[in-house]
Amino acid sequence: MKKILLTSLLHKDVMDILYENAEVYIANDPNPHNYMDKMKEADGAILLLGKVDKEIIENCPKLKVLSNVSVGYDLVDVDTATKHGIPVCISIGANARAVAEHTLGLILAVDRQIVTWHNEAVNGIFEYKTGTYNNFELLNKKIGIIGLGNIGKNVAKICKGIGMEILGYDPYISREEVEKNDWVYYENYEDILKVADVVSVHVPLVPETTDMITMKHIKTMKKSAILINCARGGIVNENDLADALNEGIIAGAGVDVYENEPPNADAKILHAKNIVCSPHSASITKEAVMNMMQMCVKGCLTVLNGEKWPYVANPEVYEGEVWKK
Repeated sequence: MKKILLTSLLHKDVMDILYENAEVYIANDPNPHNYMDKMKEADGAILLLGKVDKEIIENCPKLKVLSNVSVGYDLVDVDTATKHGIPVCISIGANARAVAEHTLGLILAVDRQIVTWHNEAVNGIFEYKTGTYNNFELLNKKIGIIGLGNIGKNVAKICKGIGMEILGYDPYISREEVEKNDWVYYENYEDILKVADVVSVHVPLVPETTDMITMKHIKTMKKSAILINCARGGIVNENDLADALNEGIIAGAGVDVYENEPPNADAKILHAKNIVCSPHSASITKEAVMNMMQMCVKGCLTVLNGEKWPYVANPEVYEGEVWKK
């Protein structure tokens, strides 16, 4: 029977499937360096917040598949996995609706100052004067969506439904595909920043997207604009964003992801003006979590049975020598 290592316990329903099909070890620790003896015995590993680097992959010759309970894969050395013929299964599309709804929640929370107003309400402050706040209605406002994958498309559909104008950028999607939805196509994301009332980021963290938005870019945005990042920390330079908020360069921001997770308690981004933060929780709904777990377990077992699983971060792995054999 194949051996599968889990960095953390999953839902009972998917654990039952694993127990029926494999010998299972649960580490309850996201760092495989702490139990390398078990990693070396594993045919497959299912990662919940687990990080797998080059050293681990190269010292685990039995490893045939890595399955990440996430759409992102920045915690896995995908290049090294590919060189060793290891598919990296990811939960493509499983959490798209959850993250899209959270994105809208952050937009509303920032724009309508919900956290601030909650704090004032519970402290008995009910005196407001016209012009004190700069809230705006979303009807007919422009939202620039950077990245039109599964999540970005869901954000676009939701925001279109409440009357916003959709401005879309994605280098991998054609103008025709964008415009057929009655969205506005942009060839350059920097041009979106200049005109959007809300900017929402939905791209993976790769070398090309690291520091995709810095102070230079933020300074081109409207003073009244809101910036949302529910993608990955590092795409938006968080220190630059904190400085921009404190200096009033843009009106507000909503952030679910951070360059270091968890961030230090004194991280500038956590204490910036007009920001609403959540703890990388955008994808945490009971439906999305179950979808991700089911996809990862099924992907892991499929690969261990010698079959190709389509939802991987490295589809080119199937062209390598391991799979040709």
